[in-house]
Amino acid sequence: MQFCDECGSMMHTEGDTWVCRSCGHEELRDSATEESMTTTEDQADDGIVDMSDVDDAEIGPTTKVRCINPDCDGERARYEMKQIRSADESETRFFTCVECGQKWREDDH
Repeated sequence: MQFCDECGSMMHTEGDTWVCRSCGHEELRDSATEESMTTTEDQADDGIVDMSDVDDAEIGPTTKVRCINPDCDGERARYEMKQIRSADESETRFFTCVECGQKWREDDH
């Protein structure tokens, strides 16, 4: 990846030249310099993940916590942390009971 010396925007390749689409600045490409650059490739996202062969115990971290479902005696839940408020506030922990699948968030009860 190459950044423009004039405006700092990301440059794009056009043949043997780096071109800034923001300010129009151009630089000749240097193959020796480009060999040391890190590149990434887009991977296709099928959208659907088959979890049918995955044991529930292998899905995410668990913690000891009492299920909020009154019909369940579960005392273990998987959890995940998500930032749902502004960045200066703490994350919210979401639980899923490993026994009954009940979902809740930490501040719901």
